[in-house]
Amino acid sequence: MELEPRLIDVATPRDAVGTVLVLHGGASRGEQMMVSPTQLSVLRMIPIARRIARSGRGRLEVYRLLNSRRGWDAHHTPVNDVRWALGQLAARAGGSHPTCLVGHSLGGRAALFAADQEEVVSAVALAPWVSAMDMPRGLAGRQILIVHGSGDRIASPQRSAALARRISGTARVSYVSVEGGRHAMLKSHAEFSGPAARFAVETLIA
Repeated sequence: MELEPRLIDVATPRDAVGTVLVLHGGASRGEQMMVSPTQLSVLRMIPIARRIARSGRGRLEVYRLLNSRRGWDAHHTPVNDVRWALGQLAARAGGSHPTCLVGHSLGGRAALFAADQEEVVSAVALAPWVSAMDMPRGLAGRQILIVHGSGDRIASPQRSAALARRISGTARVSYVSVEGGRHAMLKSHAEFSGPAARFAVETLIA
C-alpha cells in the first residue's frame, strides 16, 4: 500500500496573512511505518496548533501535517512531506503566504531542513532530534527558534544548542532552554507552546 501524507485544517480564516504548518515527530517502530492520527507524537501537537491559531486572532491559517511514514531514513524523510504540503497549500490558495514551520522532535529537525523553501520565513524546533553532523542549508534571512528542555533524555539539548551556533552565521537564531523540561513537553507544556505561538505571530504578522 502506498503511504501518503495528509494535511489537517486547524484554522482557515479568509483574510489570513500567513501560514503555520505544524509537524509531528515519531521514530520508526520496526516494520510499522504508517503514521496513526492517534499516536502520541501526533496528538501532542494538537494543542500547540490550536494555541497558535488562537494567538493569530484570525490572521493566520494553521495546518497540521501527518507524515506519510514514521521516522527518518536514507530513502524518505519528513522533509519530503513538508515540501509536498507547502506545494499543496500554494495550489489551494493560488500562491504562497509567508510561512512558519513548527515541529517537535524529528518534526523540529524537518522544520530546520525545510526552512530553505522560498515561502518559509521562520521555523520553530521544539526539542528537536538532531545529529551532531546536521547542517541545514539555505537559511539566509530566516528566523529560527529552538526550544529545548534541559532534562531531555531522548533528543540531546547539547546537540541542538551546537546546531543553533552553527546556523547562526546565516540565520537569526534564538535558543530557549526550559529548565528541567523533558522531551514529551508535558509538565512544561506552556514553556514550549507559548514561545512557539508568540514567535509564529511575531514573524508572520507585522
